[in-house]
Amino acid sequence: MKKLFYLVALILFVSCESKTVDLNIMSFNVRYDNAGDSLNSWQYRKDIAAQVIKDHDIDIVGTQEVLSHQLNDLKERLPKYTAIGVGREDGIDKGEYSAILYKTDKFNEIQSGYFWLSETPEIAGSKGWDGACERIATWAVLQDKETKKQVFFINTHLDHVGKIARQEGVTLLLDRATELAKGFPIIMTGDFNATPESDVIKHVTDTSNPQHLIHSKDIASTTSGTQWTFHDFGRLPVEQREFIDYIFVSKGILVEKHAVLPEKMNDKFISDHSLIVAEIEIK
Repeated sequence: MKKLFYLVALILFVSCESKTVDLNIMSFNVRYDNAGDSLNSWQYRKDIAAQVIKDHDIDIVGTQEVLSHQLNDLKERLPKYTAIGVGREDGIDKGEYSAILYKTDKFNEIQSGYFWLSETPEIAGSKGWDGACERIATWAVLQDKETKKQVFFINTHLDHVGKIARQEGVTLLLDRATELAKGFPIIMTGDFNATPESDVIKHVTDTSNPQHLIHSKDIASTTSGTQWTFHDFGRLPVEQREFIDYIFVSKGILVEKHAVLPEKMNDKFISDHSLIVAEIEIK
């Protein structure tokens, strides 16, 4: 009887190990609720912001610029998801979040946390280097319920002013991701306020660094959408628009599709950034 039990357990283990985990990942700069945005302000966008996540059947989304009430609006409209994150100004609910949302029917949350992009990462509200704002990273180890495989997900928003803050920020992100992931596959999303040819992004993708990550667009079997992500609600001339939003993955993760989504949904701007979606496979 014991032999039969162990044989069944072994078969189940091998079966789970052999299955791949297919995920739809999104990076979404929501744009903080700013009354000055007029008809593009959050009150007119919150329904489509949630709807676009549903329509693309997103498993995990890394968000940026989300204020507490905006996160509550999203959670109310996305009952199949839960959120991880805190306000960057006080580590509770003040200021913008870099929150992670994930499907509760797909994942078990094994561990999660956050740290500040600064010389003192554990001090809530700390600014780093020459940064203009407090910057935070949110992370989680999530276990796929079906296969029992685990993935490390980290989401952030780099400073828009401080050049040193961006460089030191990505160094800290790579160090912490390597440490916290404990060998599990890594996915990193965010608004990096840096273009693909910048030193910041080259630092992330530098293959001479064993901690490096890969821009999902570079290895995707198919790509679609524009060559830029920030459009300022369509106000920025096309020739001035830049690609600054990313989904990075660790070696061994396959990327089937990478897409920059259209600026509008139902004839309304979703945000002042275009959303990034990647379909990935983890063996």
